[in-house]
Amino acid sequence: MYLLGFDIGSSSVKACLVEASSGKIIASDFFPKTEMQIIAEKSGWAEQNPESWWANLKLANESVLKQSGVAAEDIKAIGISWQMHGLVLVDKNQNVLRNSIIWCDSRAVPYGEKAFKAIGEEKCLSHLLNSPGNFTAAKLAWVKENEPQIYAQIDKLMLPGDYIGMKLTGDIVTTVEGLSEGIFWDFKENKLSDDVLNYFGFDKNFIPEIKPTFGIQGTVSAETAKELGLKEGIPVTYRAGDQPNNALSLNVFNPGEIASTAGTSGVVYGVLGEVNYDPKSRVNTFAHVNHTAEQTRLGVLLCINGTGILNSWIKRNTVAEGVSYAEMNDLAAKSPIGANGISIIPFGNGAERILENKETGCSIHGINFNIHNRNDIIRAAQEGIVFSFQYGMEIMKEMGMDIRVIRAGNANMFLSPVFRQTLASVSGATIELYDTDGAAGAAKGAGIGVGIYASNKEAFANLEKLAVIEPETDLKEEYLEAYNRWKSRL
Repeated sequence: MYLLGFDIGSSSVKACLVEASSGKIIASDFFPKTEMQIIAEKSGWAEQNPESWWANLKLANESVLKQSGVAAEDIKAIGISWQMHGLVLVDKNQNVLRNSIIWCDSRAVPYGEKAFKAIGEEKCLSHLLNSPGNFTAAKLAWVKENEPQIYAQIDKLMLPGDYIGMKLTGDIVTTVEGLSEGIFWDFKENKLSDDVLNYFGFDKNFIPEIKPTFGIQGTVSAETAKELGLKEGIPVTYRAGDQPNNALSLNVFNPGEIASTAGTSGVVYGVLGEVNYDPKSRVNTFAHVNHTAEQTRLGVLLCINGTGILNSWIKRNTVAEGVSYAEMNDLAAKSPIGANGISIIPFGNGAERILENKETGCSIHGINFNIHNRNDIIRAAQEGIVFSFQYGMEIMKEMGMDIRVIRAGNANMFLSPVFRQTLASVSGATIELYDTDGAAGAAKGAGIGVGIYASNKEAFANLEKLAVIEPETDLKEEYLEAYNRWKSRL
């Protein structure tokens, strides 16, 4: 038996085929091989044609089927992961009405800010757990005001993964997790938010039928089976946004568990067991994949723009051409904890939500020309990224999260021993590194949804743990001294 996962990113679409019994990845591939086009007709805009997602999904699917030689009838379920917060609109014939307004498009910010004030900041945060901000509902408000001829044709609105589900099955459905990331879900009332729908004047019928995150959400249609070389009737049994799905991929389901990524930007995603929110809206809170009315499981999302992009800037501008990231990590390790007193504030990639949307820029503090060298600069950069994570995790702790374990893929900044040891030691959490990705997670999520796995524990029993990093408790004071010095320089 095999499970098929699709991960719809803004750069590429990945497909992954997993053997259910062993949990091993049999084949995976992504398309396009260069980054997918993002259409920006004006500054701050970002759109993609949903048909390009489908075209690249077909290519990736064809590749994994060819690589594996697996027969279509042996694929028992399909799971979907997607870039969060996007807006896809279709008419009654399931024709796409316009390009998708994707996650990094900022045109809807004023619409969300007005809604936040009109509905009431405390009510938004206590019911929606977020400001309407720049999320899907605010994007739809922009369409309503600026493209009334398109708005008048809307039959259903979808998140990007719901669109892929529609293409696979012919059915338009969504989930509470998806609606929460679009800021359509009232957590206090456990239903669609009347406040959001009424304020923006949205037709409730725009919202698709709501299905559980795990379970049969539709089956592959005859037309799609022929198009993809799959078998008609394969059930689609799981869907989730990319950050909740990344957490699932790392077997993060329970309060106190954390999933993290540290690429160009960084994410810390933690599970909370009670309904809560940050009163300053410095982090976002959505339904996690295993959230139900009976069991509260919320994903608290901390996003930091200035992460690996700082490390790459340091590489381009402070080390000799040809020096690799691995060699930079070795140089960083030659500097002591605290980088001999240098602190780098890493926020040079736009406004930071954890700083209440302030744009402080990157800054370097404490350089002494007589004692410091590039090793100290490189270490200070890596520590600065870690300290920004810790600063955000302190917000999460204020919300009641007990952070004990941080799980991450063995990639990007987590390849640096200095980075991961500093994170473990300053946070006091154990770091576990795994070999997994979003498409493989979506496949295993499908296995849970179809009942092949009785639980997440069974689904991820064979998840390969590559390394465990424990806090250096005997050096904790040195790490905290460096962190507090960094924080004093914000």
